[in-house]
Amino acid sequence: MKVRKAQANEDEKKKRKKAVLFCLSEDKKHIVLEAGKEILTGDVGTTIADPYLHFVKMLPADDCRYALYDATYETKETKKEDLVFIFWAPEGAPLKSKMIYASSKDAIKKKFTGIKHEWQVNGLEDIKDRRTLAEKLGGSSVVTLEGGPV
Repeated sequence: MKVRKAQANEDEKKKRKKAVLFCLSEDKKHIVLEAGKEILTGDVGTTIADPYLHFVKMLPADDCRYALYDATYETKETKKEDLVFIFWAPEGAPLKSKMIYASSKDAIKKKFTGIKHEWQVNGLEDIKDRRTLAEKLGGSSVVTLEGGPV
């Protein structure tokens, strides 16, 4: 998600992924990219006004997921982009699902380089307020997240 080419053209920039969700395959033996559950950088500002809010709405209410979110934010000193690994395990998810996802979390994390932050979220209350993510990214020094104030 975060690998960048120095001379990337505009089309390549638009195809970069801002956020993706991963789920278990039907047989529960593989971690796969969930079809249709991604946000492309090119969609931000055109078809998606608030990428963070859109991302939160993509999370299922009754099952676990892994997510990678490329957070763009500003601190009092500088602009930053960090890759956040999110383990979504809502209260309403089946216990078996929570156990499988929890036990395979390290396997998927090892596949991705550049993860700066890890966040386990157990319900919508924990994630719907962007200030919670801002705290994970840098605490009180974060002044904007995805172009909006925190």
